[in-house]
Order: sequence, then C-alpha cells, then structure tokens
Amino acid sequence: MCPLQEYEAEIDDVGEAVRAALAWHDGDAQAAIATLLADCAHLRRQLELTRAAMGRGFTRGWEPAPLRE
Repeated sequence: MCPLQEYEAEIDDVGEAVRAALAWHDGDAQAAIATLLADCAHLRRQLELTRAAMGRGFTRGWEPAPLRE
C-alpha cells in the first residue's frame, strides 16, 4: 500500500533520511527501527486521543483513519 502523495512527509532524499536515522543510532539498524516503531505507536495513541476528544460536528462527520488505506 502506498500512502497518498499529500500525506507523505516532505523528504527530499530518502537515502539521506535513512542515513541520518542510522547515524543517530550509531549505525545500529535494530535500534533505529525500534525507535521508529515506538514513534509510530506514540503517534497512533495521540491520534486515538484526538479522535476521542474531538466532536463529530467539528469535523462534519470526518474521522482520521488510524491505518493507511
């Protein structure tokens, strides 16, 4: 599955972003992936809290999707 273009992060060079993530973790790919998964879980929790807190009238019935479609 590919996310829609407008939802993609603005990354000019994906390779550079990967190298930066690996450098942040001193080249440890497993630690880099673990951090990315933890960040993803945190953002999903934040999204769920936001969904619970916002009124349906505020968004005219629209709700954010927790998963990519």
